Amino acid sequence: MSKLERRIVEAAEAALAQRKFVTAIDVLTGVGWLYARHVDVWRQGRASALEDLAAVDGAKMVDAVAMLRRWALAKGLTPSETPYVSGSRDRGELRFVAEGDDGAFRVHWISPDLSEARRRQLTERQSKAPDLVVVEPPKDWECVGCGGTGPYLIMENAGSHCLTCADMDHLVLLPAGDAALSRRAKKESGLAAVVVRFNARRKRYERLGVLVEEAALELAEERCLADEEVRLRRRERDRERRAGEDVEFQAAMAVEITRMFPGCPPERAEGIARHAGQRSSGRVGRTAAAKVFDANAITLAVVASVRHLDTDYDRLLMSGVPRAEARERIRVAIDRVLDRWRTNVGAPEHNVPHG
Repeated sequence: MSKLERRIVEAAEAALAQRKFVTAIDVLTGVGWLYARHVDVWRQGRASALEDLAAVDGAKMVDAVAMLRRWALAKGLTPSETPYVSGSRDRGELRFVAEGDDGAFRVHWISPDLSEARRRQLTERQSKAPDLVVVEPPKDWECVGCGGTGPYLIMENAGSHCLTCADMDHLVLLPAGDAALSRRAKKESGLAAVVVRFNARRKRYERLGVLVEEAALELAEERCLADEEVRLRRRERDRERRAGEDVEFQAAMAVEITRMFPGCPPERAEGIARHAGQRSSGRVGRTAAAKVFDANAITLAVVASVRHLDTDYDRLLMSGVPRAEARERIRVAIDRVLDRWRTNVGAPEHNVPHG
């Protein structure tokens, strides 16, 4: 195996492991002959062939794809020919090399491990025409149609056109940021185009927003506002329901505490239940056992409260005493409080002597 073939195989293996299928573009970018920004320019229809942007000539690219094919067949991958259509206004078929048949570049090699449903989904996505792409140019430019210029250009018949010449100047820009609104506006708009700008620092094209019909944007905004109101009402109902469940749960837990520890003052039992039963707290009161009022879980919640409020435990920790040793020192004090609460019904609570 030649050095180049090893590079081809490594790039193909990496793509297959990540996505369960391999394309010629995966290999050409994997070996460093192309960068993602080159592929973006090509997909926008701003190059007559991908070869024009590559670091090697078409013959070398053809050889690489032949190596990919041999590897894929040996791996038992399934070939699937995929159309490549540009994001330009004319939706022209994209060319990989300037001359000759480039059909081999259009084959996607799919893993047999891919489920039938996932394979159908992949095929549908690959055969779908790409979005129209409008570019915010980084420098001054001239429309080939009218000789004028504008904030955006779109490729048409292999030339850069302004939106007026492309009959798209009636569209309005919806900036990126609200995925739901953008999705709806695009769906409602008879004509739409994604707006991109090249980020020189990151060396890639970034999405600025989408051009849509104004009426489509207004309709999408109305529907999103309605949905937001529905979501707000639902969240409020859920919040009230959860809050009600917590209040009921904590009240029931306080009752169970006073049943097991009749000498515990009612306000103290309520405080223990409120603290231990706080939603999403991770405390013992939120465990499955506590929710069915398991005696051990309830006792642990009471012990935790006594440990912090009726003993020197916190002071010991603050002074650097190890946690296990601190718990051992206060064990007698905790037992004393628990014994009193278990037996002295209605007796006033007395602080445990600290020492």
